Amino acid sequence: MSTEENKKLVRRFYQEIDEGNLDAMDELVAEGYVGHSPPPFPGLAPGREGLKEAFRLFWEATPGTHGIEDQVAEGDKVVTRLTARGVHSGDLPGVPATGKEIVMTATVIHRIADGKLVEKWSDKDVLGFLQQLGVVSLPGGAQE
Repeated sequence: MSTEENKKLVRRFYQEIDEGNLDAMDELVAEGYVGHSPPPFPGLAPGREGLKEAFRLFWEATPGTHGIEDQVAEGDKVVTRLTARGVHSGDLPGVPATGKEIVMTATVIHRIADGKLVEKWSDKDVLGFLQQLGVVSLPGGAQE
Protein backbone atom coordinates (compact mmCIF):
# COMPACT_ATOMS: atom_id res chain seq x y z
CA MET A 1 0.00 0.00 0.00
CA SER A 2 1.12 3.56 -0.61
CA THR A 3 1.64 6.02 2.24
CA GLU A 4 -1.56 7.82 1.18
CA GLU A 5 -3.50 4.53 1.34
CA ASN A 6 -2.00 3.85 4.78
CA LYS A 7 -3.10 7.29 6.01
CA LYS A 8 -6.58 6.68 4.60
CA LEU A 9 -6.74 3.34 6.48
CA VAL A 10 -5.90 5.03 9.79
CA ARG A 11 -8.46 7.79 9.17
CA ARG A 12 -11.11 5.15 8.43
CA PHE A 13 -10.12 3.31 11.64
CA TYR A 14 -10.95 6.40 13.74
CA GLN A 15 -14.10 7.13 11.72
CA GLU A 16 -15.44 3.61 12.37
CA ILE A 17 -14.70 3.98 16.08
CA ASP A 18 -16.50 7.33 16.18
CA GLU A 19 -19.52 5.69 14.54
CA GLY A 20 -19.44 2.85 17.07
CA ASN A 21 -18.79 0.30 14.31
CA LEU A 22 -16.40 -2.01 16.11
CA ASP A 23 -17.19 -4.85 13.70
CA ALA A 24 -15.13 -2.92 11.13
CA MET A 25 -12.07 -3.77 13.23
CA ASP A 26 -12.18 -7.29 11.73
CA GLU A 27 -11.51 -5.71 8.33
CA LEU A 28 -9.05 -3.01 9.44
CA VAL A 29 -6.97 -4.66 12.18
CA ALA A 30 -4.86 -7.84 12.04
CA GLU A 31 -5.88 -10.61 14.42
CA GLY A 32 -2.43 -10.61 16.04
CA TYR A 33 -2.42 -6.81 16.50
CA VAL A 34 0.03 -5.56 19.15
CA GLY A 35 -0.80 -2.45 21.17
CA HIS A 36 2.47 -1.36 22.79
CA SER A 37 0.67 1.11 25.06
CA PRO A 38 -2.59 -0.59 26.06
CA PRO A 39 -5.30 1.03 28.19
CA PRO A 40 -4.85 0.74 31.97
CA PHE A 41 -7.64 -1.80 32.41
CA PRO A 42 -6.80 -5.34 33.54
CA GLY A 43 -8.21 -8.43 31.93
CA LEU A 44 -8.40 -7.31 28.28
CA ALA A 45 -7.68 -10.01 25.72
CA PRO A 46 -4.58 -9.69 23.54
CA GLY A 47 -4.67 -8.78 19.85
CA ARG A 48 -7.60 -7.45 17.88
CA GLU A 49 -10.15 -8.79 20.38
CA GLY A 50 -8.53 -6.82 23.21
CA LEU A 51 -8.55 -3.69 21.08
CA LYS A 52 -12.26 -4.18 20.38
CA GLU A 53 -12.93 -4.68 24.12
CA ALA A 54 -11.07 -1.47 24.98
CA PHE A 55 -12.87 0.59 22.34
CA ARG A 56 -16.25 -0.88 23.33
CA LEU A 57 -15.54 0.08 26.95
CA PHE A 58 -14.60 3.64 25.97
CA TRP A 59 -17.44 3.97 23.45
CA GLU A 60 -20.02 3.02 26.06
CA ALA A 61 -18.50 5.21 28.81
CA THR A 62 -17.25 8.21 26.82
CA PRO A 63 -18.93 8.43 23.41
CA GLY A 64 -17.33 11.07 21.26
CA THR A 65 -15.06 11.76 18.33
CA HIS A 66 -11.44 11.71 17.24
CA GLY A 67 -10.26 14.80 15.37
CA ILE A 68 -7.14 14.29 13.30
CA GLU A 69 -4.90 17.34 13.64
CA ASP A 70 -1.86 16.12 11.67
CA GLN A 71 -0.85 12.96 9.87
CA VAL A 72 2.51 11.93 8.42
CA ALA A 73 3.41 8.63 6.76
CA GLU A 74 6.62 6.97 5.72
CA GLY A 75 7.10 3.38 4.65
CA ASP A 76 4.73 1.14 6.61
CA LYS A 77 4.09 3.62 9.45
CA VAL A 78 1.56 6.42 9.95
CA VAL A 79 1.92 9.02 12.69
CA THR A 80 -1.30 10.75 13.72
CA ARG A 81 -1.70 13.65 16.15
CA LEU A 82 -5.30 13.73 17.31
CA THR A 83 -7.72 15.19 19.80
CA ALA A 84 -10.38 12.93 21.29
CA ARG A 85 -13.52 14.56 22.70
CA GLY A 86 -16.39 12.98 24.53
CA VAL A 87 -18.68 12.97 27.54
CA HIS A 88 -18.06 10.67 30.49
CA SER A 89 -21.64 9.40 30.51
CA GLY A 90 -20.96 5.80 31.57
CA ASP A 91 -18.79 4.04 34.11
CA LEU A 92 -15.15 3.24 33.43
CA PRO A 93 -13.48 0.57 35.59
CA GLY A 94 -13.17 2.19 39.02
CA VAL A 95 -14.54 5.55 37.82
CA PRO A 96 -18.31 6.16 37.98
CA ALA A 97 -19.83 8.38 35.28
CA THR A 98 -19.33 12.09 35.95
CA GLY A 99 -21.24 13.61 33.03
CA LYS A 100 -18.20 15.80 32.35
CA GLU A 101 -16.97 16.72 28.90
CA ILE A 102 -13.47 15.39 28.36
CA VAL A 103 -10.70 16.17 25.90
CA MET A 104 -7.54 14.13 25.44
CA THR A 105 -4.69 14.66 23.01
CA ALA A 106 -2.54 11.86 21.64
CA THR A 107 0.19 11.09 19.16
CA VAL A 108 -0.20 7.61 17.70
CA ILE A 109 2.04 5.55 15.42
CA HIS A 110 0.42 2.69 13.52
CA ARG A 111 2.32 0.10 11.50
CA ILE A 112 0.47 -1.38 8.55
CA ALA A 113 1.06 -4.74 6.84
CA ASP A 114 -1.06 -6.42 4.18
CA GLY A 115 -3.62 -3.62 4.35
CA LYS A 116 -4.28 -3.93 8.09
CA LEU A 117 -3.12 -2.26 11.28
CA VAL A 118 -0.65 -4.61 12.96
CA GLU A 119 1.05 -2.51 15.67
CA LYS A 120 0.43 0.69 17.60
CA TRP A 121 2.50 2.94 19.84
CA SER A 122 0.89 5.97 21.45
CA ASP A 123 1.60 8.85 23.76
CA LYS A 124 -1.67 9.99 25.34
CA ASP A 125 -2.35 12.73 27.87
CA VAL A 126 -3.60 10.22 30.43
CA LEU A 127 -2.81 12.55 33.36
CA GLY A 128 -5.00 15.28 31.86
CA PHE A 129 -7.73 12.71 31.20
CA LEU A 130 -7.66 11.52 34.82
CA GLN A 131 -7.65 15.12 36.09
CA GLN A 132 -10.75 15.88 34.04
CA LEU A 133 -12.51 12.86 35.56
CA GLY A 134 -11.54 14.00 39.06
CA VAL A 135 -9.47 10.85 39.69
CA VAL A 136 -6.22 12.81 40.07
CA SER A 137 -5.68 16.38 41.25
CA LEU A 138 -2.64 18.60 41.25
CA PRO A 139 -1.11 19.67 44.58
CA GLY A 140 -2.99 22.63 46.03
CA GLY A 141 -6.11 21.80 43.99
CA ALA A 142 -4.83 23.54 40.84
CA GLN A 143 -6.35 22.37 37.58
CA GLU A 144 -4.91 22.78 34.11
